[in-house]
Amino acid sequence: MLDFVQLGLPMNMLLFAVAAVAVWLAGARLTGYADAISRITGLGQAVIGIILLAGVTSLPEIGVTATASIAGDAQLAVNNLFGSIALQVALLAVVDLMIGREALTAVVPDPAVMLQGALNVLLLAVGAAAMVAGDVGIFGVGLWAWACLFLYVAAVWSLAVVRGKRPWLAARNGGIDERLISSSERHRHTDDVQSASLRPLLIKTGATAAVILAAGFVLARSGDAIAQASGLGQSFVGFVLVALATSLPELSTALTATRRGLYTMAISDILGTNLINVALLFVVDLLDTNEEVILNRMDDFAVFGALLAIALTAIFLAGLSERRDRSFLRMGYDSIAVMVTYAVGVAILYTLRPDQ
Repeated sequence: MLDFVQLGLPMNMLLFAVAAVAVWLAGARLTGYADAISRITGLGQAVIGIILLAGVTSLPEIGVTATASIAGDAQLAVNNLFGSIALQVALLAVVDLMIGREALTAVVPDPAVMLQGALNVLLLAVGAAAMVAGDVGIFGVGLWAWACLFLYVAAVWSLAVVRGKRPWLAARNGGIDERLISSSERHRHTDDVQSASLRPLLIKTGATAAVILAAGFVLARSGDAIAQASGLGQSFVGFVLVALATSLPELSTALTATRRGLYTMAISDILGTNLINVALLFVVDLLDTNEEVILNRMDDFAVFGALLAIALTAIFLAGLSERRDRSFLRMGYDSIAVMVTYAVGVAILYTLRPDQ
């Protein structure tokens, strides 16, 4: 396998920049394909967001996780997963800033999004509990890692069951939010991509996924190589820098979706990716070459990272339930709270890094 560290800093910076552009452009196209597939199949934004968008944009995390696990870099693999979850919730605040007109959590009346957030908190809590309580191996994989995989499958099933149902209706100014009842949000944007048939769309989606996988892998490995000279340590690099590189597809698709008015799809992409990341703990344990199960080898850094991701998701859930359309500096109050919490959490993690 190509050793990016040996390529030198200038070449890695060039590779990182080229891969970032490729991921950004591919992510923008992917959103259009996903919107069209949602309309043709009738699956809805939430389901398409968690299955299609989240699945494709998770490919860089999957690639980095598999590569690091096989190479024996368990700390990098796990901390990249938890770091991606925390960072991607913070990216929703960036999306909120780009909207500018009103708070992001005030324009998403779909109850499925809140269910996604609650399931995120549940799976993250299981991951944190596993690292504190200890794990035992079953067929070469930890029992808690098996639980994360089964809970992810159950979460997807639950979200598919509630598709199209309205257990409650969101209110705005004392009345029912008409954006939930009408389909204007999904059909607001029309172009030649959306008028295509399903088969060409699936082919284009597959090609876009291949670009994101290849470019995302280059992003992660070159980003890791760039960070090696900083002396920050493998855990911190995995949580912050590599996580940032592998989260670029989610940022691109989320921003493109919000510009199209597809707010539910944008958030479902982020929260769906985070669910996949927790399930990937199973993959890390399966591919890891160490005899001891992976979660038994994690330290306080990883536990705090999981707790930080829980806190950020909970703040975002609070904003969704409150639906207050108040903003400051073009961001909702909940988004500001997420950004501050993330910054403080990263500062604390810097002091906890074990390989400093």
